[in-house]
Amino acid sequence: MQFLFRSQSVRLYGLLLLLTIAAFESYAADLTTLSKPLKLETKHITVSGLSAGAFMAQQLHLSHSSRIEGVGIIAGGPYRCAAGHYAPSPWDFTGLYAALHVCMHTSPMDVMSPAPDVAFSLAETQRLAKAKQIDPTTYLANSRVWLFSGARDSLVPQAIMDKVADYYGHFVPAKQLAYVKHPEAGHALITEDEGSRCAAIKPPFVNDCDVDSVGLMLQHFYGTLRAKTKARPQALYTFNQEAFFNKRDDKISLHNKGHVYIPSACQQGKPCRLHIALHGCMQNQDTVGDTFYSKSGYNEWAESNQLVILYPQVKASSGFWGADIFRNLGACWDWWGYSGADYATRKGKQIQAIMRMMDTLTQNN
Repeated sequence: MQFLFRSQSVRLYGLLLLLTIAAFESYAADLTTLSKPLKLETKHITVSGLSAGAFMAQQLHLSHSSRIEGVGIIAGGPYRCAAGHYAPSPWDFTGLYAALHVCMHTSPMDVMSPAPDVAFSLAETQRLAKAKQIDPTTYLANSRVWLFSGARDSLVPQAIMDKVADYYGHFVPAKQLAYVKHPEAGHALITEDEGSRCAAIKPPFVNDCDVDSVGLMLQHFYGTLRAKTKARPQALYTFNQEAFFNKRDDKISLHNKGHVYIPSACQQGKPCRLHIALHGCMQNQDTVGDTFYSKSGYNEWAESNQLVILYPQVKASSGFWGADIFRNLGACWDWWGYSGADYATRKGKQIQAIMRMMDTLTQNN
């Protein structure tokens, strides 16, 4: 009898422990509350992303280039690339030929696919700017652009990133555009000593290439920075992301939680700057845990240089295969239109949600 009592007690204790952990993990702070002590500059906001996050970073930059002055693109493609039309497009019932086989390479046979059409991207930029769906392109002359491509990246080969450099070269002065090519890097965010082997192309898509890509990028945006220091775990917050979008709209594919790193100096009300970091496909918190927002190198630079880092999160779409074949099974940012036709403009649902987060963080300025 005593044994049974102890056994039941252990089970009850275990259940309570699991419920406590679940409750703790489900807790999410209010971003408005977190922003109260912040004094963020509104003229030096920058954004970066890997892969799908790179496409979204560019869409965010072009939609709001009057407010976002710098963009870092790691393994992305030129603006509105997925909307382009190529020879096989008329026979493509999915509408995804350009996205999967031109803007990126999902098959070994893609070596025969055409390169992205930069002229199309330029024409789309001018068309949407004229229609006031993105900011006037004149703002781009003040932007700083940082590009990165790995020679071992078979998903988004350097030939595609070369087109991104060509695209931005039409708007941005050469001295404000940096293009880093690494001879061994795969499809990943590149670090000095964190992640998989340098040439890997697999989750968590953070690779150790003995190169601090985040540091190089941030210094291109902001000039000489203080040496990075150890990040403070207590400065990394989880917030309720559902406050910034309609959670009943399943097409938006945004997670209920986002994350933000707020350095101690920023919490004390000292002037700080904002950077937005966007994960790639299969790199969200449900797939790789906290790797992207705690181990990719942003927070160490943020702590020593008074940078707030916003980490919005996407989730995979739900439902059965037939309904979601054209949607978001890989928890990718929308760069081909699964959330709606306006995905790449100021009316884009995900872009609007990120901008609401940005406005909340900068509301005290």
